[in-house]
Amino acid sequence: MRATVKWFGDAAFEGTADSGHVVRMDGPPEFGGRDTGVRPMEMLLLGLGGCTAFDVVHILQRGRHSISDCVVDIEAERSPTPPKVFTTIHLHYRVSGKGLRSAAVRRAVELSAEKYCSASIMLAQAAELTHDYEVVDDLTGQ
Repeated sequence: MRATVKWFGDAAFEGTADSGHVVRMDGPPEFGGRDTGVRPMEMLLLGLGGCTAFDVVHILQRGRHSISDCVVDIEAERSPTPPKVFTTIHLHYRVSGKGLRSAAVRRAVELSAEKYCSASIMLAQAAELTHDYEVVDDLTGQ
């Protein structure tokens, strides 16, 4: 796996992944940025959320559960002094589906956190990672 990050002046950077997809990163104005993209540390949280959400959806679909939505809200705290590493990260999963059982969602979340999500497992080496979930019954059946 490879990626390239190119500076575009001020505090703006553009990252290109092996897949060819591009993402814009920028700093806040107080650090010379123009606020035209996500912050690099936000990218870490977005990557974590994407990694674990992918796992949860995939696990539930493989188990033939009717899933219509999966949202992961992430809250993180950082150390107040440099290097401002994440000290705590909490993930709250909202998983929707028709007749979706809480036990199935709990198992999918735990499997992601403990076995499959590389980002979760790696970040748990540096920060306290916690999670919880809620199941939303999708009465429309979609």
